[in-house]
Amino acid sequence: MDSIVVTGGGELRGEIPIAGAKNACLTLMPATLLSDEPLTLTNAPRLSDIVTMTTLLASLGAEVTSLQDGKVLAMSSHDINNLTADYDIVRKMRASILVLGPLLARAGQAVVSLPGGCAIGARPVDLHLKGLEALGARLDLRDGYVHAEARGGLKGAVVDFPFASVGATENVLMAATLAKGTTVLNNAAREPEIVDLAQCLRSMGAEIDGEGTSTITIEGVDRLHGATHPVVADRIELGTYMLAPAIAGGEVECIGGRMDLVRAFCEKLDAAGIEVTETQRGLKVARRNGRVRAVDVVTEPFPGFPTDLQAQMMALMCTAEGTSVLEEKIFENRFMHAPELLRMGAKIDVHGGHATVTGVERLKGAPVMATDLRASVSLILAGLAAEGETVVSRVYHLDRGYEHVVRKLSSCGARIERISA
Repeated sequence: MDSIVVTGGGELRGEIPIAGAKNACLTLMPATLLSDEPLTLTNAPRLSDIVTMTTLLASLGAEVTSLQDGKVLAMSSHDINNLTADYDIVRKMRASILVLGPLLARAGQAVVSLPGGCAIGARPVDLHLKGLEALGARLDLRDGYVHAEARGGLKGAVVDFPFASVGATENVLMAATLAKGTTVLNNAAREPEIVDLAQCLRSMGAEIDGEGTSTITIEGVDRLHGATHPVVADRIELGTYMLAPAIAGGEVECIGGRMDLVRAFCEKLDAAGIEVTETQRGLKVARRNGRVRAVDVVTEPFPGFPTDLQAQMMALMCTAEGTSVLEEKIFENRFMHAPELLRMGAKIDVHGGHATVTGVERLKGAPVMATDLRASVSLILAGLAAEGETVVSRVYHLDRGYEHVVRKLSSCGARIERISA
């Protein structure tokens, strides 16, 4: 099993290209099931989760061709010959549930296994199911599978989400594009990935209004056509690499980064003493003189501070001057990286959904273990600021969300390598 070895102590200088968003691409790929014409995605990230979604779509009869070293995905679903998303594929990745809405909308039926993914909380799919039921789907849970039918087609409806669920918004939004009549999604998620999906669907002929706000209106159409769509930049990868010079020192330009994708995050960096400058090519990040200042963080749905950057921000706070409190309000089990940071000399006290971090002058390298995707990269970031060598094991999590992390960081002067056991 591979490990990543980081030797801390050096500043970072250079530039890092930001890939297309994993969470956006995993949502856009199932949209191919809504049409019998080709859908092509450019700026696709090269990640294991993308391979898993490719395998899932292929199992349903879709054709997915990877071009230009994986940066372009050419897809066609002209011949959907299987309506069952099998457990053996779906269990690997939570986003697999997003084939349910498109299959129901186009074929009138689907059988989809309940999904897996990172173990960071319950994350039930009940909001997906209730939203599709509101559109007229008949659902039955049997033997770990969702059996769904809409024999007469889906019908527009008002869907009131009790909270802003990104996945449920995406699933119901895709299904509603082919439903008869008008669908209104209230308390819809506002994430950039939702906006990106709506823009892609609109280029395929969907009639959608209000994406990026809490109310999205969809006028159903009879069919969607093919399109070519660029995947939005990955705001989580962007935020992660912005933290690298903040932790290690130096200056890094994140090519393709956009301030509107990470505004709340940038406000916290500014309060901590990190300078973020917009450039013609992206965002430039540099730590101001002296130690980083402690800041409190509360994770919230977009446009608030992203839960997917909480672990990385905790790594920064471990060496900040003062005491910070990080409150996790999205996932109840997302402080599993804290015990590993403690092994590196951090001072962290976790109580329920709160973590109190008292900054230390210097972390110390240690053998640590990744517990999930974002935790794995937080340990790498901590290693950049640590004295000596940090060995991060179980880095297969990392491959699900970050492409070429070793190459990108080493290009800026980080002493980092990946080794095979």
